[in-house]
Formats: sequence, C-alpha cells, structure tokens
Amino acid sequence: MKTNYLIGLSVALGLTWACEPASNSPMISIIQSSAEGDRLKEVTIPEEGEADYTIIARPETRFQEIEGFGGAITESSAHLLQQLPEAKRREVLEAYFGDSASAYNLVRLHMNSCDFSLSSYDYIDSGDVSLESFDIAHDRDDIIPVAQEALAIAGPDLRFFASPWTASPWMKDNKAWFGGKLLPEYYDVWAQYFKKYAEAYQAEGLPIWGFTVENEPLGNDSNWESMHFSPEEMTTFIKDHLAPVFAENQMEQKILIYDQNRGEELVEWAEAILGDPEARELVHGTAVHWYTSTFKWYPESLQKTHELAPEKAIWNTEACIDAEVPHWQEDDWYWKKEATDWGFTWAKEENKPDHPKYVPVYRYARDIIGCLNNQVSAWVDWNIVLDRQGGPNHASNWCIAPVIADPEAGEVYYTPLYDALRHFSQYIKRGAHVIGQEASLPDGLHLCLVENPDGEIVIPILNTTEESLRLEFQIGPDQSVQTLIPAASLQTLLIPAKD
Repeated sequence: MKTNYLIGLSVALGLTWACEPASNSPMISIIQSSAEGDRLKEVTIPEEGEADYTIIARPETRFQEIEGFGGAITESSAHLLQQLPEAKRREVLEAYFGDSASAYNLVRLHMNSCDFSLSSYDYIDSGDVSLESFDIAHDRDDIIPVAQEALAIAGPDLRFFASPWTASPWMKDNKAWFGGKLLPEYYDVWAQYFKKYAEAYQAEGLPIWGFTVENEPLGNDSNWESMHFSPEEMTTFIKDHLAPVFAENQMEQKILIYDQNRGEELVEWAEAILGDPEARELVHGTAVHWYTSTFKWYPESLQKTHELAPEKAIWNTEACIDAEVPHWQEDDWYWKKEATDWGFTWAKEENKPDHPKYVPVYRYARDIIGCLNNQVSAWVDWNIVLDRQGGPNHASNWCIAPVIADPEAGEVYYTPLYDALRHFSQYIKRGAHVIGQEASLPDGLHLCLVENPDGEIVIPILNTTEESLRLEFQIGPDQSVQTLIPAASLQTLLIPAKD
C-alpha cells in the first residue's frame, strides 16, 4: 500500500474537522491515522452503542505541566534542508513548526559535533584555555540559517536547548573525539564554553533556553563523539563550575541532568544528583532517552525520578528508529512488525527480549503515551530530516527521521512517523496538564488524557490490538463521548471546554 500524502494541502487546511455530536456528547473532533492508510484523517463520531471499555476522566486530578514537543536540528538535518529547493525546504519547516501543522515548540541543538554531523569539529583552537578563538562559524553554513527560519515560522515561543556530545579532544584524558573523560583541570574552561556558545547563538538571534550537561554520559562504546561522566562528576561540574558561571554572568539558561536511557541507570543518577539538595536547586530537571528497549517505557524509573524531586521536570530529549535505513515512499513498512534496533543484534543475550522486532508507529505513540502517563513534561524526537540512507552521518550510524529527503531529486517523504508525532504535538499545548483517569484497559490499548490551558480535553489513543474497540469517555456528570477505534490505528480526540 502506498498513499498519496498532500502535506501542503493538509498544512493549508490545518487539519481541523467538526463532527455532529452524538447524544449527550459535546461537539468533538476525531483525527485518525491507521495501518489501512488513514493519515491524519477526519473520521465521524460513531452512533452510540454499548462500549467495550469505559474511561472516566478525573480533571480535578492534575499531574505534570506539559512544556512541549519537538525535534533536533542536527548538522545532518540542516545540511539536507539547505540542499533542497527553497520552496521545498520552507514546506518541511512549515510542516514541523507551523501552528496549523506539527507546531513544534522545542528544538535540540548539538554544541560541537555529534554522530549526525558531517565531520568532527569544535569551535576553538587546540589548547586555547582562554577561549579567545571561540567561533561558531562552522554552524553558520547550515544549522544557524535553518534554526533562524524555524524560529521565524514558530515565533518566540520556540525554545532551543543544546547538548554537547564531547569537549574538545585536548581537554580529555584520551585526547580523542570518541570516549574518554573531561580532565578536572578543564572543568572551568568547559563551563565557560557553555557561556560562549549561548552568547554566540544569542548574537545570531537564537536564544538558548537551556542545556543538557552531556549527551549520554555513560558512553556509546566510543562509536562516535562521546565523553563520560559519573553521577558524582556531573554533580561536581554543575555545583562548582557550570552553575557558578551562569550565576556570575546573570545567565538564565536551564540545566538538565543525565540525558541517557531510562531504567536502573536513571534511578542511580537521579538519586545521586536530585538527592543532593544543593545540586537539585540548580537544575531544571532530568533528560532521558528511550533506547533501553523498543517497547518498554520504564514507568518505575520515571516515577522514582519524579518522587525524588516532584518540582523538577523530566524531558525525553532523544528518540529515533535506529539501526535501520529508511524505507522510501513505503507507508506500509512503518505499520509492520519489521523494524529492529541496535539491541536486536548487539544487546547482551539476557537483554535481547527487550529488543524484538517492532512496529515503528507503535513505538512512537506507545512511548509518548507512556511518558505522558508517567510525569514526562516534554518529548523531543531526534533528527527532523535524514536522507534515504539514514544520514549523512560520519559514524555510519544510520537512523530514520520522520521526514526523509532526497536532495538530488528535490523531493521529501513524510513517513507515518511524522503523523504519529503530530497526533500529539499539534494538539497538546504548552501549559497543558495530564489529568487523572479511571479505567481497566486491555493489553494493546494505550491512551492518556490531557487538559489544554483553555479547558479543551485532548485524548491520544493507540490501538495495537487486532480488533476495533468502542470506547466511552465520561468527561463529567453530564458529558460522555464515544469513539470507535479500528485495529492498528492511532486517534486523537478533541473535546472542547465545557461552557
């Protein structure tokens, strides 16, 4: 199956539909994507019938405040966008950052190079402890102009945050881009490097809202840019170096700790840093990734992290379909149990059950819903655009992005992953809150309830079962709505605020 997807038309129309209300229900909208070929499609409310499952909304029970959704403008993504015809580049950026499309309000950048760069690079001359040579000229070719265009589309609510993969090699114990640790004698220099980066980007009209201290501080087996920290080392770096530099220079940039996978390691890091009262006061929250498993979202570790510091945020800052080369114009593949990740081949034998073949759309939707139901307040994807190989990537670390570009042909392909993310990012607004629910749901049915600042209720639903399910939502004592969600489909219900 291959479907025609007219992204320009969908952006222009804004994908807003009104349906006739069923009895005793408010006017609602239902947006649906499915394995049968629906792509952010209007569907009508079914006639009322006996529900298979009833979900009671508890809007008086409010959980975390939502800070946003987004993706990463890597050098790879920006380079590809710059190679596209101007109109096509604009189309893609509108599809991500336009209010009537994905409405992304978060962007992750990388400070120095990462695996999704064209080469390894930094911003200073070797050995320059004064940082007088600091210059972001490398980023002006691709990253900066694309970020500026994204900001012009999204407006000032767009927040940029940056993550380093590694310090300059001469600051590290192994003198290499890959692996190694930052030498303690360079902690102050490295903290000043964050300041220089924020100042340089501000001068380009791109305010940096915050930083993660280090991408994947546990390392990646030195396959690409990386730098190791222990929890104790990161605590020292924040308390004695990074936060003081920010304070001395009246910088308001936020700090996110950890920035690696959920699970046991997350709890260890949260206990070490959030358990330190001084360090906890200096950080905005904790950053996590999803690569420990293709289907688990590790609610216990997320809840434990929240319990340690309920006032601090948890952000998912990276996720992608990794270890795969994109399938071009093949919508079916993204709905089939065919994809494998790094762990399918490389995980330890005892961990392989956590890395089975899986359905890419399910992985995204299930993880976002699981995160929202477990105190995560922001969810950020990895590369916004990659090519048909899954790069460019100087480490040959091929992955899939929601949008695939073919610069030579001047074409782009909006994969069903784009749709899956948009089911959340377009409709859940910054300042929304996850609200309570009472339900007994079957395995394979995933949903969450979110209340937008204007009182609208947003309900993303993923049905991974093999049958259609009729669901009834009791919103209040005199409000109920029903939906019929097909097998292998994703819906978003929009229920207006009650007058």
